[in-house]
Amino acid sequence: MRALRVVGLHEDGKSIVCEDPASRDRFLLPADERLRAAARGDITRLGQIEIELESQMRPREIQTRIRGGESVEQVASSAGVPVQRVERFAYPVLLERSRIAEIAQQAHPIREDGPDVQTLGEIVAYAFGTRGQDYTQSTWDSWRGDDGKWVVGLHWRAGRSENRAHWSFSPGAHGGTVVALDEPAEALLDPHAHRTPRTLRSISPEDGETPESDQPMLDYHGTGQQGATVIEAPIPEPEEDDTTEFPRIPPEEQADGSSAHQGKQAVKGRKGHPTVPAWEDVLLGVRSQRG
Repeated sequence: MRALRVVGLHEDGKSIVCEDPASRDRFLLPADERLRAAARGDITRLGQIEIELESQMRPREIQTRIRGGESVEQVASSAGVPVQRVERFAYPVLLERSRIAEIAQQAHPIREDGPDVQTLGEIVAYAFGTRGQDYTQSTWDSWRGDDGKWVVGLHWRAGRSENRAHWSFSPGAHGGTVVALDEPAEALLDPHAHRTPRTLRSISPEDGETPESDQPMLDYHGTGQQGATVIEAPIPEPEEDDTTEFPRIPPEEQADGSSAHQGKQAVKGRKGHPTVPAWEDVLLGVRSQRG
């Protein structure tokens, strides 16, 4: 064991600079509570600090959480321990996750009639090509789900959107099998799939079918072709006591202004309601001549 000598306090104010007298190599020693306890010779306090750190996050728990998909930074932040402490236990698990993601790309997706002949990596690469996206920019990852099975994830960026697809991976012979867990994963497995467009029914009768609208189709130009559907305006039925009377005016009274005025007054209904227009008035916009 080499002996070091203290040079001084580091410029960050949180570390002590130590030096090897023989090689002149310098080291940084964190000036934390453990160092202060060691400088005081407080062995009891040093033991308590170690127990507190171990109780916060044991190595097995660190590896379990990393295997479950968490990052080193997430585990260190939630446990309140330095990242360096998590890294030394997480490194083997991160290698395992990377290896499983690599193996899963050689797995065969499950179809309705059984496993596909092509592998997951081949199908996804082809799907990216049909979309005009760069497959080399995507990243694969894997982790264990809550049910203990491996989940394989693919992350890629398209424009400004972040995309992720997930499959359930079952290791086995010939690379194992995968099953899509979400819609992006299903879409990548079937690049040529497309949504069936909605069928729009024509309003013109074809092959003896009746149009959806029951309104008459009129030809205004005499071309024999049907135009748009004419929507009839509802015409209220006149009340029984509002029947309009149109009295005949004798020829000899037409010259008389007073008689003509009285004839105009007789056009109104009994309760002063306006006369109800006839059908041809509404349709053609003209006033019919009634005797």
